[in-house]
Amino acid sequence: MKKVYIVTDSTAELEKRDIEQYGIHIVPLTILINGETYIDGIDIQPDKFAEMMRDTVELPKSSQPATGAFKELYDRLGEDGSEIISIHMTGGMSGTVKSAQVAADMTQSKVTVIDSMYITHALTFQVLEAAKMAGQGKPVAEIVERLTSIRKKTTLFVVVDVLDNLVKGGRIGKGKAMIGSLLNIKPIATLQDGVYTPVAKARSHKQVVAHLFKVFREETTGKIVRGVGIAHVNGLAMAEPLKKLIEESGVKDVKLTFATPVISTHTGEGAIGFMYYTE
Repeated sequence: MKKVYIVTDSTAELEKRDIEQYGIHIVPLTILINGETYIDGIDIQPDKFAEMMRDTVELPKSSQPATGAFKELYDRLGEDGSEIISIHMTGGMSGTVKSAQVAADMTQSKVTVIDSMYITHALTFQVLEAAKMAGQGKPVAEIVERLTSIRKKTTLFVVVDVLDNLVKGGRIGKGKAMIGSLLNIKPIATLQDGVYTPVAKARSHKQVVAHLFKVFREETTGKIVRGVGIAHVNGLAMAEPLKKLIEESGVKDVKLTFATPVISTHTGEGAIGFMYYTE
């Protein structure tokens, strides 16, 4: 029986029950750290990776799935004429979406590849909505239109606690990092349209939480909050108070997860990602 299948990558924060209930297919990225290669979510778990990252001099490297891995999956899922929507983390941080597009061009199956423009829970917002709509028998065009709407109404903040990985990744110089560390500055940035943009600075975890909650209240007043997610890298000092404030404001289903190794590599330890979407 023909249907619409949903494919994503291992940076999506999906619960096992959702993967099984909606039949979501995940193609994992790989991580290189200390000379060893690991498959994200399969033979390296987020908390263990964070421990390993503390002791490495060089920044760990992530690699997008091989085009062949996508093509093999697309061929299998689409062999009966079923269609596929493949939704992935922002192309600004990974070549995953490009690898998926190359495979889509090679396969005989009908595949629509989507750059979510986001990561972690903000990617998951789109994946779950697509999976629910596919389960209801909605056509690809309608699902794609809905995902475009979700992207436009999604907000994502990234807060870095220590600046080491930004230096290793070449995002800031050592001089700025030293000054930032001395002043205990915690950069707050957004990820909009796949672009990482600094928007504020704070000098304590308490200030970060207050700023994020203030923006959340301002942006969601009079709107229906459809989803809230917080991903952290041993960043519970910010994540838990923020979650509590949001729940006390009336939003009950706030997802709190340990960020995947691919995301941890970019942010470093202590970081959080805070994201939500509205109607």
